[in-house]
Amino acid sequence: MKLLFATTNPSKLNNFKSELEAQGIEVFSLNDIDIKIDVEETGKNAVENAILKAEAYYKATKIPSLGMDDNLYIDELPEQDQPGTHVRRVNGKELTDDEMIEYYTNLVKKYGTKLTCMWAYGLALATEKGTFTYSWNKDKFFLVDTPSPNRNARYPLNSISIIPQLNKYISDLTPEDKLLLNQNSTNNKAIDFIINTIKDNNL
Repeated sequence: MKLLFATTNPSKLNNFKSELEAQGIEVFSLNDIDIKIDVEETGKNAVENAILKAEAYYKATKIPSLGMDDNLYIDELPEQDQPGTHVRRVNGKELTDDEMIEYYTNLVKKYGTKLTCMWAYGLALATEKGTFTYSWNKDKFFLVDTPSPNRNARYPLNSISIIPQLNKYISDLTPEDKLLLNQNSTNNKAIDFIINTIKDNNL
């Protein structure tokens, strides 16, 4: 079957593509189609935004569509200052990668020497038989105020995020480090959700 991943971010796509295609699921992204829809992400959390994206593209293409969104929560910040669904958008402005690094390193300096953070994810699969959702959290990590010189394209916060298990910046992780971390990755459960939903509903 064909599955449209409602993203233009190749890194997000690559996190799922190879394992899904190994199961006979052909995965492509918004970069592969002519249709572009401006989906207003007005959801209160990652799942609601994922639903908005998935359903908009399923309605336009009639191809089973996968929407994904993420929220950032920081333990040391008061509720009104939480990034939540607006990690890149601050005070109505869409930040560049450099501006994101500057903004979040300033937050670290304001609230402490490091901030304890967690990503919460939402996934929605919109199909002719309805919309199915899944959510999960990743392990906590630290934001720090001194960036690594290494950058990951489209993921600027990786250069100021430290994985406590390895005491390394995410942007500095080696393939061996990533393999070690992925052994118990919740990404695997998200992929299982997609595969099982497709099989259970004969899509």
